[in-house]
Amino acid sequence: MNLSEKDILYNWHPYTQHKTAFPHPVIVKGEGVLLWDQTGKEYIDAISSWWVNPFGHSNAFIANAIYKQLTTLEHVLFGGFTHEPAILLSEKLAQILPQNQKKFFYSDNGSTAVEVALKVAMQYFYNKGEKRTKIIAFENAFHGDTFGAMAASGISFFTEAFKGSLLEVIRIPVPTPENEKEVFETFRKLVETKDYAAFVFEPLVQGAAGMVMYAPETLDELIRISKANNVFTIADEVMTGFGKTGKNFACDYLIEKPDMMCLSKALTGGTIPMAVTSFSQEVFDGFYADDTNKALFHGHTFTANPTGCAAALASISLLLTQEMQDNIQQVNMQHKAFEQRIKTHPRVKTTRVLGVIFALEIKVENEQAYYGDLRNKLYAFFIENGIILRPVGNIIYILPPYIIDHIHLEKIYSAIEKALEEVY
Repeated sequence: MNLSEKDILYNWHPYTQHKTAFPHPVIVKGEGVLLWDQTGKEYIDAISSWWVNPFGHSNAFIANAIYKQLTTLEHVLFGGFTHEPAILLSEKLAQILPQNQKKFFYSDNGSTAVEVALKVAMQYFYNKGEKRTKIIAFENAFHGDTFGAMAASGISFFTEAFKGSLLEVIRIPVPTPENEKEVFETFRKLVETKDYAAFVFEPLVQGAAGMVMYAPETLDELIRISKANNVFTIADEVMTGFGKTGKNFACDYLIEKPDMMCLSKALTGGTIPMAVTSFSQEVFDGFYADDTNKALFHGHTFTANPTGCAAALASISLLLTQEMQDNIQQVNMQHKAFEQRIKTHPRVKTTRVLGVIFALEIKVENEQAYYGDLRNKLYAFFIENGIILRPVGNIIYILPPYIIDHIHLEKIYSAIEKALEEVY
């Protein structure tokens, strides 16, 4: 029995209907922007393996930091103890995040980072004797798979089986020039009820929705309305954080700053699972009391794992180098050049670019299912051609490692152009 057969026998993969899925490529090696399967076939990782590997695969600098930490202190419980890597990482995050982010709570992944933020928002008001149990989110948002994060998500088939068992979440449209006045008015009426604990959002880019983008000015206005009505704002930067939008964080484009931020994915450079939820001092102070019952009773076994912290410190160091910042700008320039040559293609409906993110929508006669026939054909086409892309419905997006060179980017662009001609 080979590895592929054993995988089918034992493993249950995420977002996969195994009865209809084809065997997954067995990846055995990664280096830079490339991955190789057990047959020796080479793939360009055009989406940074679900947006987590901004510095490519098998990065020696991060690997050495992990090795050094593993041979010093691999893990210690964070309940009742602390350690230098967590202290240094929190200090570094305080330096690069918006200045109002003062306290840092560690967890394991993006879903739990959002889950922590939602729990904190609701308990804050509970600690003050107020009942605020509702959340506001955008339509078609995706915030994770745990129950709270899932409730805040708006992609219906992800949550359909759990209706009636989730938090009460009201969803508003993503603001556009055409609807922003109506969205602002609807939002204002909601928060004025004093029923809502928080407004959670993916700042500027809705990743799982197909890299849907909206203007920072509209988000600024929604945050202002929230603050005026004492509703907490939660920026889910799990996807957008650590350079993907062209700035360190999408919130760096804003005038107004959120009360909480959720970070994961690229935090450790694609090495060790880890997440952080950051908070303003005001939020933290809502739990600071003589009454033990007002503490945040939430934690995970591997909270603030020292090895993960060391990986994150190394990853942030790489991000802040001039070389990496130049790489991000270079990718952005190449995306814009490709956008100019592809946007007039007869099968292209729209294109959009922000930082290292590129997306295009294919013209279709009928609405395409998220995991529909067109998406599946596109996915199979790209895999066959040695390109790892995960289209969403009729949307193709690129989010490559920052270290990608011109040649590999051109191979991705050429594969997309070929797909537009051959895949229907």
